[in-house]
Amino acid sequence: MKNLIIAVGMMGILTSCTPTERGTAIGAGSGAIIGGAVSNSWGGAAVGAVAGGVVGALIGRSQERQGYCIYRDRYGRRFEARC
Repeated sequence: MKNLIIAVGMMGILTSCTPTERGTAIGAGSGAIIGGAVSNSWGGAAVGAVAGGVVGALIGRSQERQGYCIYRDRYGRRFEARC
């Protein structure tokens, strides 16, 4: 029962986050679990958390600006607009 309450609380916390923050949290958590299970050490869990957090942040950031493309004007400046 205690695990269920903790899981529901964590889901409630993640719903108020941006996609980048949500991706970072999910990536770090799953990376820590996988890294700890594979290496059977705290160091492996830490490395997995860092790697998972970075990858999760990149994936979350790509989801924030869906439908936008990067263009260049005639002076070479970059700007974003709807595709």
